[in-house]
Amino acid sequence: MNSNGTVLRIQGRVQGVGFRPFVWQLAHKLNLTGDVCNDAAGVEVRLADKEGAFIAALYAHCPPLARIDSVQAQAFQWPQPPQGFTIRESAGGAMQTHIVPDAATCPDCLRELNDPANRRYRYPFINCTHCGPRLTIIRAMPYDRPLTAMADFPLCAACAREYADPSDRRFHAQPVACPHCGPQLFWRAGAERAQKEAALQAAVAALQAGLIVAVKGTGGFHLACDAQNPAAVARLRARKRRPAKPLAVMLPDAGGLAPAIQARLSTPAAPIVLVDKQVLPALSSAIAPGLNEVGVMLPSNPLQHLLMQALARPLVMTSGNLNGRPPALTNEQALDELATIADGFLLHNRDILQRMDDAVMRADGEVLRRARGFVPDAIALPPGFREAPPMLCLGADLKNTFCLARGGEAVLSQHLGDLSEEGVEAQWRQALDTLSDMYDFHPQRVVTDAHPGYRTTQLAQTMGLPVQRVLHHHAHLAACMAEHRWPLEGGPVIGLALDGIGMGANGQLWGGECLRVDYRQCERLAGLPAVALPGGDLAARQPWRNLLAQFLAFVPGWQTLPEAAALLTKPWRPLARAVAREVNSPRASSCGRLFDAVAAALGCVGETQSYEGEAACLLEALATRGGAVAHPVTLPLVEGELDMAAFWAQWLRFDAPACARAWAFHDALAQGLATLARHHARAQGLSVIACGGGVLHNRLLRERLTFYLRDFTLLLPRALPAGDGAIAFGQAAIAAATFS
Repeated sequence: MNSNGTVLRIQGRVQGVGFRPFVWQLAHKLNLTGDVCNDAAGVEVRLADKEGAFIAALYAHCPPLARIDSVQAQAFQWPQPPQGFTIRESAGGAMQTHIVPDAATCPDCLRELNDPANRRYRYPFINCTHCGPRLTIIRAMPYDRPLTAMADFPLCAACAREYADPSDRRFHAQPVACPHCGPQLFWRAGAERAQKEAALQAAVAALQAGLIVAVKGTGGFHLACDAQNPAAVARLRARKRRPAKPLAVMLPDAGGLAPAIQARLSTPAAPIVLVDKQVLPALSSAIAPGLNEVGVMLPSNPLQHLLMQALARPLVMTSGNLNGRPPALTNEQALDELATIADGFLLHNRDILQRMDDAVMRADGEVLRRARGFVPDAIALPPGFREAPPMLCLGADLKNTFCLARGGEAVLSQHLGDLSEEGVEAQWRQALDTLSDMYDFHPQRVVTDAHPGYRTTQLAQTMGLPVQRVLHHHAHLAACMAEHRWPLEGGPVIGLALDGIGMGANGQLWGGECLRVDYRQCERLAGLPAVALPGGDLAARQPWRNLLAQFLAFVPGWQTLPEAAALLTKPWRPLARAVAREVNSPRASSCGRLFDAVAAALGCVGETQSYEGEAACLLEALATRGGAVAHPVTLPLVEGELDMAAFWAQWLRFDAPACARAWAFHDALAQGLATLARHHARAQGLSVIACGGGVLHNRLLRERLTFYLRDFTLLLPRALPAGDGAIAFGQAAIAAATFS
């Protein structure tokens, strides 16, 4: 006989986080009858009783990795009154629920890992519903074991009992395993072979001996060595052909660090956090040469915990790749591509199905690289955005991410890197295919950058869909606005877009702009004056070329200056003629190239940058080394435009140590940009200023801008990267606005 009941549709991050057993336990505690199951939309709960107290308890006692976005209740007719409360099999359909990011080893699993009485003692793949790999092992949805990399590891009887028991914290934990039925370690070093615990000990011995070990993780490989051994770090740099780019360091624990840093390191995302060198244990000076900060992290998976417990010292943990190639994902790739770098390989036989780099953050929460622990969390579009059709947003070519936008939400992919590098595009396609399949996502249009030379633009043209092009800096600012939930109909804001180079209106190259923007329109008001890029793309790699261009444009008689001594040894005369004739010297209003020029003038960077942004990073480090100084340098506003000639005249006359001159540059630039934004904000009657672009990762510039614009509402990127890692999300907001 039929009986009345209620069905609850629960959406959010509710699969793969122990939500069904939580519901099961809660229902039993409240003496409710019914059932629960996963489906494509999230979790469905059917109750034969009143739902009020149950819904309140759902929110009050949500599992640690879960997040409830909505609960919708509807009347339901039971064919037969249920007896007790049960868990039903998962249902299929078009995916709408959120997929859970990989999560660092939880305290319960860490205790078991170190408990000799536990059957998973020292098992490098211990996990439960509160931790472990998620996206990196998924083949398809719904998230059940047969559709993951764990399908190759049938459960033993003991694990099967835990997996089937709703009262156990491993109930339907898809990666659940133990030493008897799960993945295993093995070691390769020349002819040397070892398995299981012996493999781990071989890796420990190699690291203690100063050797380099390739370690397979959950989303890729790391190259590890002793971070306190200068010879080991030097060998790693030489073999990897990475002369100066900073290396990440894994610490055994967070002891001695500020509470805010410890808290950030210990989240389930377990990101790399930038920390001042002076508060860290003594490290090789080659870890982050010329910089004041080091990226540090704590162990995020059981294998890393076992390594760090055995070594009890900091390890370099840098991406396991050849210079110019993406991280290796398979054992075969690692053994082939890293053979000239690693002395040994600590491998395992669980497949990595999705590349997932370590996320990078500052202690205050500013995200520099959004990856493991954050992806693929969906991001809600701001108020006012109505149901938009499915749109694929391809982002930029550098620091690439892509975005799946549908309805009022967007899913931003993990960091994938430079699409021009060999192998990155293949990983990009794999990630796109996987996320599209998971979400049953079929785009009706593709959104890309306005630059015709971008690989993403070319890819868009091959997809057979309508293409919408978005200005690079419009996307930067839209991403910042959307992150801060600026409403669709909130009106325009003043935008400061500061980066290297991006395609602007009418084919102009922008990079230091003051704009009037909303989600639908972007108008340039003013900005840094456009300056030649001598040699075109070479100017982005050789900072001295930008100093030459600045001198040619703004500093008469520059050849007699002390700052010009190094320039005079370069082939400056033919370049000056090329600039005058506009031969291979496009003009760009680039803030990034201005940083390069000042770094070259101070001699704090070599002839050629060994990594993107090296000159700017070294300049910021130099500026913060001496602290704030009084100085006479300004970047004045003349008829609504920034006067670079006045800046250079004042800065070149400022006789002070290099660190003081570097600080004066940052301060004068921030004050000039703030004056520019204030001038146009008042002329436009606006009170909100949004910022975007990779230059905004400069902490000192952010601090000085915040100081000089304290009388305005200032929006700065925080939860999403200021640089190109958020371009795809900005494109999604702009494209969705056309349908709202």
